[in-house]
Formats: sequence, C-alpha cells, structure tokens
Amino acid sequence: MEITIKDIAKLSGVGITTVSRVINNSGPVSPKTREKVMAVVREYNYVPNNSARNLKSNQSKSIALLVKSITNPFFQKMINVIEQKVALRGYQLIIQNVTRLQNELDIAISETKERNLQGVIIMGGSFNYTESKFSTLKIPCVFLTVSAGEDIPLGSYSSIRINDELEAFKAVDYLISLGHRRIGFIMNAPMDEMTPNSLRFKGYLRALKQYDIPFDASLVASEFSSLSGYDFGFKMMKQLLAQNKDMTAVFAFADIVAIGAAKAVLTSGLKIPENISIIGFDGIEEAEFYHPSIDTISQPAEQMALSSVEVLFDMLQGGETKHIVFESSLLKRGSCMVMHK
Repeated sequence: MEITIKDIAKLSGVGITTVSRVINNSGPVSPKTREKVMAVVREYNYVPNNSARNLKSNQSKSIALLVKSITNPFFQKMINVIEQKVALRGYQLIIQNVTRLQNELDIAISETKERNLQGVIIMGGSFNYTESKFSTLKIPCVFLTVSAGEDIPLGSYSSIRINDELEAFKAVDYLISLGHRRIGFIMNAPMDEMTPNSLRFKGYLRALKQYDIPFDASLVASEFSSLSGYDFGFKMMKQLLAQNKDMTAVFAFADIVAIGAAKAVLTSGLKIPENISIIGFDGIEEAEFYHPSIDTISQPAEQMALSSVEVLFDMLQGGETKHIVFESSLLKRGSCMVMHK
C-alpha cells in the first residue's frame, strides 16, 4: 500500500498543509519541522506523483498564494488568515515566495498550467503588469496590497489594498504637526518603479509641499538592497545621522525598517523620541514590543486578508471583480514627540 500525504502528516505529527509545503517547497516551515517531515518521507520512500496530483487537482481544488518577500512579519499575519479561510472552504492553498528578480504573473501562469489552479492571490509586488499576461492567466486573480496598474482593465482582476500615498502623507503630516521640519525618509525601492514604497515616498513629498517645507535629497536614504528590513533600516539610519545633524524625525516605509533605524539611533548615543522621533508603517506586533514602542500607520491586515479570500471565491462563483481600498490608522505609541524650540 502506497503511503499518502495524509499518512505522512499523521506519522510526523503535523498538518497536511505543512507536509505539502515541505514536499513542494512552497511556504514557510521551520527547519525542525521540515526535517521531521523529510525523515518520514525518506523512511517510507515517498515519491510525489505529479501526474496523479495534476489529474486530481480539480478535486483537490487548489489556490495559489504568491508572496513577494514572504519573511515580512506584516505578510505573515495575512498569510495565517488566508490559509485558515481557504482551508475552511475545502481548498488546498499553495504558498510560494517570489523573489525580487521574479515576476508574479509569470509564476502564476506557470503554476496554473502545472497544478490546474482555480485561483490566485498575489501579495506584494509592483503596479506594473501587462494586459497580455492577464489574458494568458485565465483564472480569477486578486492582488493584495497592490493593484495591477493603470493600464490593466479593472475587470481583469480584483484588488485589496490601502491608499499608500495618502497614508504616508498622514504619517508625515503627524510629524509636522509636532513641529518637525527636518524629517528623514527611508525607503528600499527604485524611485522610478511604481510600488507601495514609492507611493509612500510620494506621500512624504506631498506633505512637505503642503507645508512649504523645501525638499532636501540628503534627508532621503534609499538603496535597492538585498538586506533584510532590520539590517537595511539600521544602515540607512546611520547614513542619515551622519549627513544630517539637524534632523529631528524619520519616517520609515515599513515597521521592520523603523525598528532597525531605532536601533541605529540608540547605538549612536541618542534617545527616542527626545533626540529623534521615529514613525513606521504597517502595524506589526514587533514594533509595539520594541523599546521604545514605535509609532506607526497600521494597516488592517486581517480584514484585508479576509476580503481577499471572500472576493476570490466570489469570482470563482462567477461574481464580478472588486477593488477595495481600506483605511489605515495612526497608532501613537511614544516614539514621536513635540519638537522643542
């Protein structure tokens, strides 16, 4: 009798989804758990039957979740919600990380052919896609945290996101209301590519313009880097501190970057918020439990994730595409203070 994925899950003491992630190398699994599953796979000489899996895919009903930078804690919060809600509907969720050098739609098209996918959710990425790729995809697609861009007909896909430019404006507007004028900005994205991060930069510029604060390029730390968020934030803040002795506040495009920036401030012998005020973006728990807790623009991650699943399954039932824009909230935790004159 051939061993099944269900048998492997039982023998290794984990869920079927976890076994699928390990076998397909398609999602986050701890090294310890991965080895536990692989030990059972080796012991029973289990060999995945791709042909059988493809033939059964219509019965197993697979959904793909393609994630740009899967290690981002903000994305992890949404992945958990999506995984649960998809499973409750009787579908298999295939989670795959997408690197910076890969195109999400190319992977979606390839996975659809390989696994007979019924739908796909794309989390993260850019706003730059082509209509020809959508016509090739031919399955319901929902973008989460981004949209496909102005050139793609709204009827080709659905999207769940926030207004990144407006929410970033709120962050800088808050700092300005506290009396700050020398405000740094940290981002990790090419300026000429439309991404959530570049839109947040636009929000930064918009706030400066509204309050007649001259733009100073030395206050912007930007680098297309392979460093993780914390490392990147630390490095960029060190750069800003060296170039701008009169800087009093910094807006980081993500909380993980803000935490790294905060560490750089503290290791430089400065205090938060007495010497430097810091505000991040996303609303991850790590920023709240950092000391001092980091002020942030908090995205409604769980609601956005839930909506992405609801919209996708509505499309699977023949429903129309939807484009939902959620509003974020400013969380004041103590890392920003009134500028003393």
